[in-house]
Amino acid sequence: MTILVIGATGNVGSEVVAQLVKRGADVRALVRDPAKAKVPAGVAVARGDLLDVDSLRSAISGISTLFLVNGVVADEFTQALIALNVAREAGIERIVYLSVIHSDLYVNVPHFAGKFGVERMIEQTGLNATILRPAYFINNDVGIKDVITGHGIYPMPIGSKGLAMVDIRDVGEIAAIELVRRERASMPLPLDRINVVGPDTLTGEDVAAVWTEVLGRAIAFPGNDTAGFEQNSRQFMPNWMALDMRLMAECFITEGMVPDAGDVERLTKLLGRPLRSYRDFASEIAALA
Repeated sequence: MTILVIGATGNVGSEVVAQLVKRGADVRALVRDPAKAKVPAGVAVARGDLLDVDSLRSAISGISTLFLVNGVVADEFTQALIALNVAREAGIERIVYLSVIHSDLYVNVPHFAGKFGVERMIEQTGLNATILRPAYFINNDVGIKDVITGHGIYPMPIGSKGLAMVDIRDVGEIAAIELVRRERASMPLPLDRINVVGPDTLTGEDVAAVWTEVLGRAIAFPGNDTAGFEQNSRQFMPNWMALDMRLMAECFITEGMVPDAGDVERLTKLLGRPLRSYRDFASEIAALA
């Protein structure tokens, strides 16, 4: 019985693969270029692309369980639907799909709306799946550490409603736990949704205060300039993606990413340990500086 990980070399997928190997699972990794893929020993590699149906059919052949994560790309929605339809065609009845929290609320944000459409497809076609709905990844802030340490500001316009930021390592472990649970069940398990959140719901001011404490000097939160955020983002991503990120930030401000009652307790029980906090992450980054 084999678990196929689509997106196996990405930030989340690589964590999922590592956690599955740790749990003794038989893992197959879908990658674009096997010659460049770095996967743990014992992991089988299948060459494929989410827009290449034949390669997907080959990769999915003989597997029992599927993990699907899509990158934020212009055709993300199409890629996800193709992958799930190929899995459905192959009779795969054990699936874990990585969506996003509040996909139903962030209705004008392209990569949120796309994931919500995928959730609807899963539900309405009767696929047996766990839909994981993570909040903002703490680890995204690795990309702004130089701004924080060099300019003394936390630049993300995340507002004052609060985000229950989650560590990618926790996301990967929870995904692996769910994959193994479905893989080892005597029969396909029914649809389930899990909000994957961190232990604290933090505002922009809260995050700046964490960095102030960790670094031992004042770090400011300059506010919620989403237009400026879009312009800065265009320096290192396509303009369509920069707009997507701006729209997401505007929903951070209006909606937040607040967990439901019991979410933290459910995840803590699932992991058998406390969730990693933003302060844990900031302390790790500061120690490497």
